[in-house]
Amino acid sequence: MPDVDTHIFKKIRQIQYQTIRLVDDILAGAYLSAFRGRGMEFEEVREYQPGDEVRTIDWNVTARMNHPYVKSFREEREITMTLVVDISASTHFGSGQQLKSEMIAEIAAILAFSAIKNNDKVALLLFSDRVERYFPPAKGTRHVLRLIREILIQRPQQQGTNIGEALAYLGKVQQRSGLCFLISDFICGDYSHEAALIAKKDDLVCFALVDKCEKSFPDMGIVAVSDLETGKMCLMDTASQSVQKQLEESSIERLQRNRQLMSKLGADFCVIDTSKPYLTQLRKFFLIRKMRRR
Repeated sequence: MPDVDTHIFKKIRQIQYQTIRLVDDILAGAYLSAFRGRGMEFEEVREYQPGDEVRTIDWNVTARMNHPYVKSFREEREITMTLVVDISASTHFGSGQQLKSEMIAEIAAILAFSAIKNNDKVALLLFSDRVERYFPPAKGTRHVLRLIREILIQRPQQQGTNIGEALAYLGKVQQRSGLCFLISDFICGDYSHEAALIAKKDDLVCFALVDKCEKSFPDMGIVAVSDLETGKMCLMDTASQSVQKQLEESSIERLQRNRQLMSKLGADFCVIDTSKPYLTQLRKFFLIRKMRRR
């Protein structure tokens, strides 16, 4: 990757070493058990055995052999994972040690390395209020490193967030159903129609990154704040209890609205608090999902 500057190259390698260790030690088994293949592949025709379901009987073979035979199937394990990643301006914010965009890149890397460890394909769709780039599914470490690089270096041509546009595009380019991870801060408009179409054929999982300052701003008196996506400036009285309450209620309402939508669609919605270790939150999510799907 000769065109990547030294800083980005070091960051990619840091993420690679860190995430591979985490995948090997912690997450690979959780990923395998939490996300299974959705289809069934024909394996063989064999003689009927007591306990076999009647609906699996192959009546054509049974008629020829004058003895009951059944079709045997096995779970199609291989999954195509698509990472739908928000790179809008609002993700380039962080009140802690990391920007939301940096944490998004690390979470995407963990998911991607977990996938290729289980021989799954990985695709990447980067979006703002338009689709910025799409990378078709492929396997292998080299492919995943390229995807991480793109998440880190891609600068969006637009600043806003349009999840509906991204999911509509995904529906057009997808060759088969699979697993879709939507990683965003979900500061966006309505996308319920597009999400419903994706959730019908894909296992849709949403990770919503939330910075603590989006819920409660520190008391700094009257400060000038800027909307990263629209560029609009305004004065905010951070000492005002009503302003703080409005900010908190807005954040809670946004997350609740998205959570309710995903619950209605049978999809997962997991909030990642950027002020806390994301690994702990991912492990908890995988565990809950594994227990729920037993």
